[in-house]
Amino acid sequence: MPIKRMWGGRFEEAGDQLVNQFNASISFDQEMAHEDIEGSLAHVKMLKETKILPATDADKIIAGLEKLSARLAKDGLPFSIDNEDIHMNIEALLTEEIGPVAGKLHTGRSRNDQVATDLHLYVKKRLPVIIDELKALQEELVIKAEDNVETIMPGYTHMQHAQPISYGHYLMAYFQMFQRDVERFAFNMKHADLSPLGAAALAGTTFPIDRQLSAKYLGFAKPYHNSLDAVSDRDFVLEFLSNASILMMHLSRLCEETIYWCSYEFGYIELADSYSTGSSIMPQKKNPDMAELIRGKTGRVFGDLMGLLTTMKGLPLAYNKDMQEDKEGLFDAVKTILPSIKIMRGMMATLKVKKDKMEHATHHDFSNATELADYLATKEIPFREAHEIVGELVLKGLKTGTNLADIPLAEYQKINPQIEEDVYTCLQPKVAVERRNSYGGTGFAQVREQIAEAKELLANNK
Repeated sequence: MPIKRMWGGRFEEAGDQLVNQFNASISFDQEMAHEDIEGSLAHVKMLKETKILPATDADKIIAGLEKLSARLAKDGLPFSIDNEDIHMNIEALLTEEIGPVAGKLHTGRSRNDQVATDLHLYVKKRLPVIIDELKALQEELVIKAEDNVETIMPGYTHMQHAQPISYGHYLMAYFQMFQRDVERFAFNMKHADLSPLGAAALAGTTFPIDRQLSAKYLGFAKPYHNSLDAVSDRDFVLEFLSNASILMMHLSRLCEETIYWCSYEFGYIELADSYSTGSSIMPQKKNPDMAELIRGKTGRVFGDLMGLLTTMKGLPLAYNKDMQEDKEGLFDAVKTILPSIKIMRGMMATLKVKKDKMEHATHHDFSNATELADYLATKEIPFREAHEIVGELVLKGLKTGTNLADIPLAEYQKINPQIEEDVYTCLQPKVAVERRNSYGGTGFAQVREQIAEAKELLANNK
C-alpha cells in the first residue's frame, strides 16, 4: 500500500522505492532529533504567545513534544525511511501521540527553515564542547612545556638541524596554533548564533509570527534579517568545517613530528604503551598508530569541507535539495575532531621526553653556526662576511670531522685577533638557547614568560 506523504496532495502516483530511499535523509539527520524537537517547542510556544494557535491546541502540542523529548533521551525514538527526514518523522510521531492537532505545529514555517534551525542549534551546541577540549589540550602542552623549559633539542628548517631550541619553546608553538583554533571556533559562534526559524520556505509567512520571540526561546542572539538568506545560508557550517580542517592540519603536523621523534633514528620521545600498538609479526615493534590515525583522518575532514564547498558553489537561491548534503560531512567532522583532540591530549600527557638524547643531538651538528656568526659580528665583522667565514669553517669541519667547538683558539684568532676564550661558551647549545632572549624567542626567560601568559589566558577564559 503506498505511503501517504505529508506533501503528497498534488501527486497522483507514489514514488519509486529506490527514489524514496535516495530522497530520504533520516538515516543521518536523526542526529539532530533533539534539536528538531527543541526548535518545534520554541515555534509552538511562539504560536501560542502570538495567539496564532489557541492555547489549548498549543498546550497539547507542547505536552506531546515534551513526551517525545523524554522518550528520545531515555530509549530513543523509532524512525522510518517512509517519513523521509527528521522533521516529518517527529511530526508523524507527534501525530501518533496527540492526534491531528499535531498538524497545526507546522503553521508559519517550512522544512527549509526547520532544517536550517536544527543545523544552527547543532553547531552552536558543539562549538563550546570543542573549545573546551582544545583548552584541555593546551593545558597539557603548558604542563609539558613547563617541565622542559631547559630541555635542549635541535630546531629544524627543511628537516635539517638549524639552531638549538628549548623543547618547551617547541611545545608552546603548538599552544599558539591551538589558541588560534580556539579563537576561530569562538568567532564561528557569531554566525551559528542566528535564528532562521520563521523564514518559512523562502519568503516569510502571512501569519503574524514573532521571530524575535522564537529566537529568544532558542537562546539565539537574533533572527536572520533576510528570509532568503536564512534558509539558504550554510556559511556557518563552512566556517566550522574550515576551522575543523585547520585544526586537523595543526594536529597532523604535531603527529608528524611525534612520529619522527619516537623513531629509532631520533629517539627524542617515547609514547606510552596505552597510546601505541604492536605488530602481528614483529615482536619488537611499538607503533605510533594513534598519531598516524589522526594524521590520516585529517584528509577526511578536508574532504568534508571540500564536499560542501563544491555542493554550495553553484546553488541558486533559495533552498535546493543539494543542501541535504550539508549534514553528513558536518556530523563526520564533529565525530572526527573531538576524539582526535582527546587522543592528542592523552599522548602529550603520557609521553616520555628523552632529554639526554635531545641535547646530544645538538652537540655534533653545526647548529651553533649562527651563534659563531653572531659572535663574529660583535667583533666588528659585518654579518655577511661573518656568515661567509663560518660557512667555510663548517665546510672544512665537515671534511675533517671537526666541530666548531673543537677548533683551536689560535685558528679563530687568525680570523680576528679579538676572538677570545668566551667563543667556546657561546658555542655551547644550552648557552646558545639561553641567550636568545628577544621577545618570543627560545631563551629560557622568554619561554617562561610565554608559559605564564598562557596560564593567564587559560585561567581568564574558563
